Amino acid sequence: VQLQASGGGLVQAGDSLRLSCAPSGSIFRLNTMGWYRQAPGKQRELVATITDGGRTNVADSVKGRFTIARDNSKNTVYLQMNSLKPDDTAVYYCYADRSTIQGRLDYWGQGTKVTVSS
Repeated sequence: VQLQASGGGLVQAGDSLRLSCAPSGSIFRLNTMGWYRQAPGKQRELVATITDGGRTNVADSVKGRFTIARDNSKNTVYLQMNSLKPDDTAVYYCYADRSTIQGRLDYWGQGTKVTVSS
């Protein structure tokens, strides 16, 4: 499974962006999907995840501004980012996992860059 992320770009503080991520190639049932980000010089951190049942986990730093959603029929996850701040500048990575008889398999997208200017 390869995850294809899109939607990043350069915006000004206060603007909005919508990220999308969908798998290509073999399609399996994906359990948790979501987004992580990594700013320059910092560790990768969770932004938001959503299970196939719709349960979400959202980082405190983006609560109230970012919304995660998914379309299970398309195995696609979205991240609506509003009121963007310069601190949101990072490479955003799509994530997904699925269960196999060998255990959980994790998948990562190639990353899409989000730059927020002040």
